[in-house]
Amino acid sequence: MNKKLAFVIYYHKHNIYSFNAIVGALETDKIIEDIDLFFLRNKEELFKGLKKIIKDYEKLVVGISFFTTQLFEINNLMKILKKNFKDKCLFVAGGPHPTGDPQGTLKIGFDIVIVGEGEETIIELMKKIVLKEKFEDVVGISYLGENGKYFYTGKRNMVNLNNYPPFPLINTKFGAIEITRGCPYVCYFCQTPYISGTQPRHRSVELITTYVKHLYNYYGDQTDIRFITPNSFSYGSHDGKELNLLKVEELLSNIRELIGKKARIYFGTFPSEVRPEHVTNKSLELILKYTNNDNITIGAQSGSQKILDICHREHSIEDIYNAVELTLKSNLKINVDFIFGLPQENEDDIKLTIEMMRNLANMGARIHTHSFIPLPQTPFATLPIDYVSTRYKKAIKNLISKGFAFGDWKKQETIAIKISQYLRKSKLE
Repeated sequence: MNKKLAFVIYYHKHNIYSFNAIVGALETDKIIEDIDLFFLRNKEELFKGLKKIIKDYEKLVVGISFFTTQLFEINNLMKILKKNFKDKCLFVAGGPHPTGDPQGTLKIGFDIVIVGEGEETIIELMKKIVLKEKFEDVVGISYLGENGKYFYTGKRNMVNLNNYPPFPLINTKFGAIEITRGCPYVCYFCQTPYISGTQPRHRSVELITTYVKHLYNYYGDQTDIRFITPNSFSYGSHDGKELNLLKVEELLSNIRELIGKKARIYFGTFPSEVRPEHVTNKSLELILKYTNNDNITIGAQSGSQKILDICHREHSIEDIYNAVELTLKSNLKINVDFIFGLPQENEDDIKLTIEMMRNLANMGARIHTHSFIPLPQTPFATLPIDYVSTRYKKAIKNLISKGFAFGDWKKQETIAIKISQYLRKSKLE
């Protein structure tokens, strides 16, 4: 006799945080008792796993979350999966790219796209599937009906983070703890505000420390605590712009008291950065007092105020220099993100950005290099882009050779051109 429903998760290293949140949400509902979960980490494991699992289940839901930079890889993967497992699998997509481009995602072979935040949607969807009911009335999904007609069931209300854990506690998959969702700045190259809204929502200190306790009970003094947030110093802020450092300190001090001196806290660094104007003596004091950071990461993005304004960054060139100076004076290292090839950038803007990178490197900062990548649903999504300029390439090469810069800008440059062509033509080539 075939078993109950299987939820097969493509638990790729780049997408684990998305699935940690989704599975954590499923575990808050009794529906989890009717689902067997499988976490498969790469293409080979997924293919082999499906061949084996499919024999024992009446129906499989295959969940895949992905970024726009993974689009072509996922397109190739779906061709193989649909060819071999089409009849018995329901393919469900979610994450940043499917949310921004649901119609395109359906075209590459997915049956359902979860649009936006998925915690509540996945619970309702799984209930429908388990009960063998039609899923078409589940809010927050897209699908293709008869004759390929596109349907979108509407947007859900934003999720209350306090209602769901940041990672699974039953099917133990620990990781970084999401403390804030939503960003008020609406940078024109970034998907975050379009997916999660502009009003910050914070997970409570009490609940965060509860999840930290789970980590500490599991790892002991080897515990590393990291956070997911659009902007680390904005934790507890009512609008994400005016800082509430008392709340940040409450968070960090409670965690430090819980885990003791040997376990580690990292804040304002991977996988979340801070905004330059939020780097102050007081915010840096919290890093020095409670965390194990030897560095922080800030987003500068450009050395041209014109480009910063076009990108809707809402900070100044002076803010960047000030953040670097204060950080280095605090005996912390600092990584500074720059994006090359932003829309409307001209030779003067390139010159200003190169000059700033050199100045910051001479001060002691490390430059984190990025190529501009257009993302669906953002204001810059369909603007024309070109390869990174020769002037940039020479400057980057020089900085890297001296140990002042690092990053995957070259790899990003190649994929950015392909993504731009796709977003402008809505066709994979």
